[in-house]
Order: sequence, then structure tokens, then C-alpha cells
Amino acid sequence: MGRYICKRLLLIIPTLFLILLINFIVVQIAPGGPVEQAIQQAESFRPPGAALQASEHSSLGAESRYQGTRGLSPEMVEKIKQQYGFDQPATTRFWLMLKGYLQLDLGNSFFKDKAVTQLIWERLPVTLSLGLWSTLLIYLVAIPLGIQKARRHGSAFDQFSSLFLAIGYAVPAFVFAILCIVLFAGGSYWQWFPLQGLVSDHFAELSLLERIGDYFWHITLPILSVVLGGFAGLCYLTKYSFLEELNKPYVLAARAKGLNEQQVLYGQVFRNAMLVVIAGLPEALIGIFFASNLFIEIIFNLDGLGLLGFEAIQQRDYPVIFGTLFIYTVLGLLLRLVSDVIYQWIDPRIHFDAIGGR
Repeated sequence: MGRYICKRLLLIIPTLFLILLINFIVVQIAPGGPVEQAIQQAESFRPPGAALQASEHSSLGAESRYQGTRGLSPEMVEKIKQQYGFDQPATTRFWLMLKGYLQLDLGNSFFKDKAVTQLIWERLPVTLSLGLWSTLLIYLVAIPLGIQKARRHGSAFDQFSSLFLAIGYAVPAFVFAILCIVLFAGGSYWQWFPLQGLVSDHFAELSLLERIGDYFWHITLPILSVVLGGFAGLCYLTKYSFLEELNKPYVLAARAKGLNEQQVLYGQVFRNAMLVVIAGLPEALIGIFFASNLFIEIIFNLDGLGLLGFEAIQQRDYPVIFGTLFIYTVLGLLLRLVSDVIYQWIDPRIHFDAIGGR
């Protein structure tokens, strides 16, 4: 297993390089970059007397790749390009970015006047809070419910719970978030929970117990929205995984030996059935942390990594885009490796070294 882990860790390097390279190329050819935005902003604040200057440089618009340069001198355009580092070739900028990443330097934001690492560090607690609590609750709800549905397949309980699961599967998390606001955050009915933010304005003045209560008071509705919108898929996966295992011959043999239902279910079936659930854990974590939480962060005004990345894409803030992409990719690759390790821990019959990895 140690040899397999070393191989996977080494494989992360070329995988990460290719992902960053492909995304760098795609982002570079996308229109509306920071230079274009800066030129447009300079044009919008140009004094009225600059109209004559615009006519003098009208020929520049046909020669330049930037559409808003007709009112700016070539020297001003060149200064804007230097400000964002676009006076250098794309290959040079890419290698400088990689060199910085090797030194754990993700660069500085074009628009927020902060280091990308500082922005990520500031936003990370919100994303971790939502992701860890919602993932824990989703698994605590979905797995036991899925097991019970498998045991009582076709019963009234199975059919009745499937109705609610169908609703949870079809309705996205942000719709549940809006519904929670309408019902419980002063939208139209009760004002039991705050509308936005992770903590109160006077959080620093509270005692330790009051801080804990204030934190959970604020995060209840965001977590509830994520859980309601995310547990149905895992519940169905658990149910059909257990159903498949319950119909296999080894289960009949275990029952024939006199083992009771609990011994069969948790001593024989559980280990095999949970392999499929664990295999999807990395994708589930990435989805919950960085995809499902995006709209939740926007709706509840929570400054997390999802909102940070979304704002960076809108502004074409390239250092933030690539910095968050770098973090997402590294976490995703490491989570998949952790998943494989847990895979073998649950079922020692799996030997990745014997099959040479995957």
C-alpha cells in the first residue's frame, strides 16, 4: 500500500500541471480580461476634453486587440498591461505562476489588493463550516435511512420515504435556502434565525458559550438547506448498494448458519455495500464544499471560497481564479487518494499494489 500511495502522490504532479495548463489556456482566450476592463474603466472616467484625443488615436482601435483603446494613448495602454503583467508572453506568465506555486505564493488579486493566500485563508472558515457540518449530517441521515429502506424494500415506509426523497432529489439546495428564509428568517412568517452572516456583529463581546450558540444560530439555515438538497442521492446509493448485497449467496449462507439479521447486515453486508458509498466520497465532498455551497453563500451572504471563485470569474481576477483552482484540484486529488486508503482499510482483500494502481 505504501508503494501505491507514493505512486499516486507522484502522479498528482503531472495531473495538476495539465489541469492548470488547460485552464490557463481557456482563461487566456476568454474575452473581457482585466486589461480590457481597466481600459473601459479609464474610458468611462475620461474628462470631456479628451474627446479630441480620441479622434487623434482612432487608428489605434483597428490595430489593437483591445476594443476600448481609442481614447487612450499607447503609453497608457502599455502601463495598464504592465500593471497586470500582460506585457510578457503567455508562456512566461504561466511559468512564473508555476514557480510561485512551488514557493506557495499564489500571487496577488488584481482587484482586491490582497494576496490570494490571504483571501483564501480569510474565506476558508466559512467553507469549512458549511462543508464539514453539512457532510456530517448528510451521511448521518442518508446512510441509516438507506439501510432501513433496503431492509424494508417495498413496504409502506419505503414508499412513503421515497416521496420525500424524490422531492429532495429534484429540488436544488438554493431553493430550500430561499424557502428557509421565507419561513424562518423573517421572510413572510417567523423570524427565528438571522438572515445573513456567519456570526453577529457583537460576536467579539460574547462569552465562549454565547459565541458557540451564536455561531450555530447563524449557520443552522445554511446547513439545513445543503442537507435537504444533498442527502437524497446518497440515500438512494446506499439503499441499492445494500439491496444488491442482500441478494447475494453469501448472505443466504450467513443466515443458514444461524446469524441474526443484525449480524448479517452489519457483520457481513455492511463492509461490502459501503465500498460504493466510500468510492463516491471525494466527489461528494468536493461537490458539497465548492459547488452546492456557492448559491448558499450568495443567498445567506457568506464569504466563502465558492463566492470568492465566482466573483473572481466575473471580474477575470486571474490570480484568484488559478489560486482557488489550485486548491480545489489538490484537495480533490488528495481526497481520492484518502478514499482508496479507506477502501482497503474496510476491505483488506483489495490490494492496489497487486493491480499496479488504477
